[in-house]
Amino acid sequence: MNTRMRTLVAAALVVGTASGPAVAHAAPASASSEWKAPSVSAPSVSAPSVSAPSVSTPPNAAALGAAIAGLGPQHPDATAALVRVGGTAGRWQGGSGVADIRTGRDAVEQGRFRAGSVTKAFTAAVVLQLAAEGRVDLDGPVRRHLPGTVPDRYGAVTVRQLLNHTSGIPAADGPGDSFEAQWEHRFEVADPHAQIANAVAKEREFAPGTAQHYLNINYTVLGVLIEKLTGMRYEEAVGARILKPLGLHGTSFPGRTGTRIHGPHNRGYQAIPQADGSRELRDVTEWNSSDRWAAGDIISTTTDLERFTMALFGGRVVPKDRLEEMFTVPDVRDRVSGKPAVMTAGLSRIVLPDGTVAWGKTGGRHGYNTAIGATRDLSRTLVYSVNATDAKGQDTNRVALGIVMAAFTK
Repeated sequence: MNTRMRTLVAAALVVGTASGPAVAHAAPASASSEWKAPSVSAPSVSAPSVSAPSVSTPPNAAALGAAIAGLGPQHPDATAALVRVGGTAGRWQGGSGVADIRTGRDAVEQGRFRAGSVTKAFTAAVVLQLAAEGRVDLDGPVRRHLPGTVPDRYGAVTVRQLLNHTSGIPAADGPGDSFEAQWEHRFEVADPHAQIANAVAKEREFAPGTAQHYLNINYTVLGVLIEKLTGMRYEEAVGARILKPLGLHGTSFPGRTGTRIHGPHNRGYQAIPQADGSRELRDVTEWNSSDRWAAGDIISTTTDLERFTMALFGGRVVPKDRLEEMFTVPDVRDRVSGKPAVMTAGLSRIVLPDGTVAWGKTGGRHGYNTAIGATRDLSRTLVYSVNATDAKGQDTNRVALGIVMAAFTK
């Protein structure tokens, strides 16, 4: 893998994460024709489209196995990983590492995990369903449905601008960026309405629609919008509209006061440097994620997320005319990097140097890095959960990066 490709993939993976071992088990690659490629129509508001060739080669089993080999308490980056690669070109499944560093038992290959910002793909899908039903106008101001939520001085922030992070609404205040600050407040319960009020009490970051800044607050507002339009709790709406119809029995939300991952799972750890140069692996499995809510609170499995990804890209979750929103990048620049935007409604675009275009979403909660991704025609799909020991760090987790490169490159 050349340095340029590694840098591009690493940069794409950063969004959403701010990242005795078991032997990897691989299922033999096999062709599948169950899923048909969805039709593609021209985007209405996006940067210039990029050709997206199909992935025609089977998954590289050797590279994928190597990417997750040797995981455990002594590994510098991760204690475990679960990976599913699929699509029309073949399949591969593997798991490595330990479920619990105290016992050393093997990683649970069907284990549940915190999927972090992958939640945004579910939230966006529900909003787009509501748009298809005529219950919300994506170009209409949010205050039409949520009076008083977004102040007049912010301008006419639209639902679409919340979806693609171009609203200009700043982040709500939190306990701080350091791990220790967040650790001290890990069991606190956050109220989404209070978070929104805190955010909009500040000056806007930019005029709506003129830049992109990936922030959870956009999806917090969308969660409140979903509740207003459906008359249901956010979690109930996602359950009724996506989880139940797709049979995602391993996917759930912990609820406002929940702190545990129920069911089989691999425990998450954060590496804490010690004065003598060693490190402590602190168990961070139990955590209240209500501050992330509709932006990052979901718990799932690789099986469920693969099923969701294939159904979503295949047009079985969001009607195809509305699905284009998830593959449309706004023609603006990122406020932080100054580079062209990459985020869409619930997903992001990754263009590899060989011309392959992948779409997906990463997520990071302490102890867990997760991603879903696929080519538009579903010739290649990827889901992984990496028990990263610095899952919210500034640098891309090297195990996760290795998985992506092995899955999408020859």
